[in-house]
Amino acid sequence: MTTAAVRTEWAQQVRDLADQRNAVILAHNYQLPEIQDVAHHVGDSLALSRIAASVDEPTIVFCGVHFMAETAKILSPEKRVLIPDANAGCSLADSLTAQQLVEWKAQYPDAVVVSYVNTTAAVKALTDICCTSSNAVDVVASIPADKTVLFGPDQFLGAHVRRTLDRENMHVWGGECHVHAGINGAELAAKAQEFPDADLYIHPECGCATSALYLASAGAVPADKVKILSTGDMVTAARAGQAGGTRSVLVATEIGMIHQLKRAAPGIDFRAVNDRAACSYMKMITPEKLLRSLQELRDEVHVDPATAARARGAVERMIAIGQPGGGE
Repeated sequence: MTTAAVRTEWAQQVRDLADQRNAVILAHNYQLPEIQDVAHHVGDSLALSRIAASVDEPTIVFCGVHFMAETAKILSPEKRVLIPDANAGCSLADSLTAQQLVEWKAQYPDAVVVSYVNTTAAVKALTDICCTSSNAVDVVASIPADKTVLFGPDQFLGAHVRRTLDRENMHVWGGECHVHAGINGAELAAKAQEFPDADLYIHPECGCATSALYLASAGAVPADKVKILSTGDMVTAARAGQAGGTRSVLVATEIGMIHQLKRAAPGIDFRAVNDRAACSYMKMITPEKLLRSLQELRDEVHVDPATAARARGAVERMIAIGQPGGGE
């Protein structure tokens, strides 16, 4: 897909087929720009989960990684859910298995289990409440302070939540996203020195989140420039920043996010802290595979009904946190 004319023709084919199939296309913020541009809805995991639970179309084409499509199927079991490449996995989801969670829970039988949405359906089925990076703090804050919390699988997001809430009775699994973990503090410090006037947007899955707070505490960057944000919150912050006169932002997350940020705030110069931070799994969803998925209705996602039933409550509780009338 090399010319604007070819891209335009492809996008029209995709949208026409989606109409014919009565399908809605959902795309995560880390998808290729072409995929983001053709999708009916683009967002972070929480926003897309809420959309998947409420869309009218009988078919959902989920352009993301496999656990996201699984989550859509859990929330809408009556719908057909397709993923353009069933091999699009997730290193973070792979870092905590259902058997490992069973063994961990056995060590703390009275604990409340909070699982990041970046987990398999089998792990969600063993979970009390799921969370995303945008509501993880609110989810854990909703749990009574005297209750022990098991938080998994992302160690960096867990550390962020524990630090924010000063929650001592919270145990964090040692998993990580290989892409976010690879964005390190040294790179962040060097970029901040190179662009001293830039705001810092840091995803809490990043290995450099603690470094960003250290830079602020040491006076290397102004504290008000450091923002620990989910991808959805980055978009909100970008729009507000442009209105407030922000001109430069360093972004520590998967590089697909830059496209969505530029769309939201074209007046800001967005630069990746690590321009090699690309998720190969996210990039498996190509324009050709999306078109084929709609043409052939292939790579349908199935979740065992009993597993889905057990997982649904944890995901629905996640969606309710932060909504009017939902959560504490």
